[in-house]
Amino acid sequence: MVFTDDTEEVLRTAVWLANSAEDPDTLVTRADFDGFLREHPYTGRIDRDAAELETLRGLRPRLRRMLLAPRDDMVAEVNAALASVTVTPRLARHEGVDWHLHAVADDRPLPERVLVETAMALIDVIRAEEGSRITVCADDECEAIALDLSRNRSKRYCSTACANRNAVAAYRARRAADSGR
Repeated sequence: MVFTDDTEEVLRTAVWLANSAEDPDTLVTRADFDGFLREHPYTGRIDRDAAELETLRGLRPRLRRMLLAPRDDMVAEVNAALASVTVTPRLARHEGVDWHLHAVADDRPLPERVLVETAMALIDVIRAEEGSRITVCADDECEAIALDLSRNRSKRYCSTACANRNAVAAYRARRAADSGR
């Protein structure tokens, strides 16, 4: 494990949200929002209304900037995110998740909590000098973010689909080169 479980989950969530803005947008409808909440459960206040969905959608470019920023710029992004809210840090344990840090009160809006949790997870990334684990997908036609939490730092693609597409292309290129000899 590279980071603590809660940090890894927050990073996965932030990457999912940032990538949901890629074409096709996968966070448009209430059903998309419900799917996001099933896949990335949050405790505390969740309004599940159109305003909350739109605010969460509007947060995606900021999350992308934060995640992909070089280390010193990431520090500035994290500090700006933390300064934009009232932080009330406390340890919490709930629903099978052991003690971890909640930095914002549970009654604050979900997008605010997502922003601050992402900032808190990026503090771990910054302190461990592990920013290279968050990159743009290695597929030349994809702009999604790839999150590498593997031990051997081998993940280069945002998804299995991009990895498979590139493996097939490389295989076909090798076959074509072999048949041309």
